[in-house]
Formats: sequence, structure tokens, C-alpha cells
Amino acid sequence: MSTDPTQVPNVLVVEDEMILRMRAVDIVEDAGFCPVEAVNADEAISILESRSDIALLFTDIQMPGSIDGLKLAHAVHERWPAIKIILVSGQVKPTEAERPANSRFYGKPLGVDQMITELQRMVGAGALTLLPSTTEWPTSQSRHAVETVASSSHSAHDAVLLAENDSLRLLLEQAEIDAQALLVQAGIDAEQREASDKLQKLIVGELHHRVKNTLAMVSAIASQSFRGAPSIEHGQKAMESRLTALGRAHDMLMQVSWASASLTHTLSNATEPYDSQGDRRFHFNGPDIRITSIAVIALAMTFNELCTNTTKFGALSVPAGRVEIVWTIDELKQRLRLVWTERGGPAVVPPARRSFGTRMMGSLGQQLTGQVRLEYEPGGFMYSLDVPLRSVAATA
Repeated sequence: MSTDPTQVPNVLVVEDEMILRMRAVDIVEDAGFCPVEAVNADEAISILESRSDIALLFTDIQMPGSIDGLKLAHAVHERWPAIKIILVSGQVKPTEAERPANSRFYGKPLGVDQMITELQRMVGAGALTLLPSTTEWPTSQSRHAVETVASSSHSAHDAVLLAENDSLRLLLEQAEIDAQALLVQAGIDAEQREASDKLQKLIVGELHHRVKNTLAMVSAIASQSFRGAPSIEHGQKAMESRLTALGRAHDMLMQVSWASASLTHTLSNATEPYDSQGDRRFHFNGPDIRITSIAVIALAMTFNELCTNTTKFGALSVPAGRVEIVWTIDELKQRLRLVWTERGGPAVVPPARRSFGTRMMGSLGQQLTGQVRLEYEPGGFMYSLDVPLRSVAATA
């Protein structure tokens, strides 16, 4: 990537979901601008207070922290009126009166071409140049084929999930009608029926939000998996692996009603598909704690990338290789430290380029407001995660 700092506008991307933030960063880069990342409004304000070169705020509305994205947008508009604002959400749709003046709103999943056009319209022509990938493509036709499959795969997944979403909505609407009829037959009074109606609407709204958010995440995974893929087959396998990991994490969370889950179970669930039958090659050592659903998804997706890499290039690519996963809790500093260490594999060589998987590993630290280190030691690859305990541990 080649940039001229004096010409390229900076866009502040605020999104708490790791994969969706990475996708937004790609949209900003494709539009020709430099992305600056933040995971919540507090971090975004801190960035804006420390620099004066942000041209546009690109923020999700639903976020954890002291304020949501809509309040952040109003705060930015009041303190830095020159900064343009784009708001996005998969759940709410603020009216023009509720948004800051001259801001724009888009619903998730985001239309990539539409977002690029809007960014360039609001900020101007981008000056960011993406240098060609170091990956060797067999022919120009192969590159075109991958782009075509990526687009069609993206569209196919969107179509399937949109159809499922519509079917689910119709079923829920029918269930609501049936439930109200049953309440009348049971002689439940009007006040109780009203309370039941409110509860059902809350459930339907939350379910709709989760479906929309999952649709946006699947769209981002599909796009990222084919972005820079060396072949069609490679892109398809990468996408399937990531969607499977996401599905397994969701299955585990469903078992606990999307509440807290076991850290040990989360790591074991993520590594199980990559382990040898009857010969455990992953070794865990650390105290079990309950972690939040956000931490479950982030860890599951990151460990899928680590497992994929180690089976292809690392310790588990040879019979004698093993992986040690050790974590400790520093009670005094209230931090969780986790280290993935590979042993007995081939000599390690640092990658020639920063892939989507490598970016995802690094993004986990930012997602959980901590630090990540990737060490390509000759004796074995090491991945270290150091985060505040409050970022992962579920409240009692």
C-alpha cells in the first residue's frame, strides 16, 4: 500500500464487531482513504482529541461503552463540525431529525459500491493506492474468475440469508397471532396480554437484530476470504472454514442462551475439529472462567485462523508437532494473559504478506482493548494475548 500523508484523507472507523470493522476498513481503503480504527465511542473520542486530520466519522450505532454511535455522532458534530459523518446499523433507523445535520445513514449489511461512492462524494476522490499483491496469479483470467466467484458467492449467501430472514419474520408474525389467540381463549386479561405483546416484540426485535448482524458478518467473511485469495479453491475453503467456526461458536452460545460461556470449553470447541482422533495434540493449561459472548466469538474466530495455519504450515503439519495453550490471570493487575506455542514443527518462516487471518489475529487484541504479539521464532510460532480481565470475563 502506498500513501501520501499530505493528500490522503483519514476516515475514523468505529465498530465493536471485529470482522465487521475489518470489512469497513477495506471499504474505506477501496474508496482511496486511510482508515483509523476504534472499537467504541470512548476510544474514538480519545483519537479525535489527539489528532486533527480526521475527515470523516464512519460509525456503527449499537456499541458497548459510555455512549452509543448516535450520541458519538452528535458529540463529534458539536466539537468538530467540519468532520463528515456516516452512521450504520442493522437494528435501528434514526430519522433525519435524530441525526446530526448533514450526516448520512445506511442499514446493514452494507452495499460496498454504494458506500464507496458515498465516501468519495462526502470526502472527495481518494488518493490511496493499493499495490499489487505478492501472490502469483496463474493468469489474468484466473484473477477475474476469483473476483466473479467472490461476487456471486457473496450474492448467493446474501440471497439465502435474506430468504431465511423473511421466512423467519413471517413465522414469528404468525406465532404472534397464534399466541394472542391462545391468550384470549385462556381468558388472560387485557393488561396481561399487553405485557405479553411487549415481551414478544422485544424477542422478535432482538432476533431480527441478530439475524441482520449475522448476515453482515457472513457477507464480510465471504468478501475477506476471496480478497487476495491465490485461487478460487483457496478462497472457497477459507470461507467455509470461517463460516463453520462462526456456526460452532453460535451453537455453543445457544446452549447457554447467549449468556456467559466457559473459556476452557470455548478453546476446546474451537480446536476440536483440528485435533487427531485418539491422540490429543492440543494441550491446555489455565484456570477456567466465564467469558462474555463477544469474547467467545472473537476467540473462536481467531483460534480457527491459528488452527488453520498450524495444520497447513506449522507444528500440526507434521506428526510429531503439538500446540500448548497456556493462560494465567494476574489478580493484582486484573489481566488475562494467553499464549499459544507451537512445538515440534518445521522451521518457521515469517509470511511474505499480511493475510486476512493474520489481520484477524491482531484485531482480537484491539477488540478486547488489549495487546497481541505474533512471534515467528525458528523453533515454533507463538501467539500472545494480553487483555484486561474486564474485557473478557462475564459479570457474576
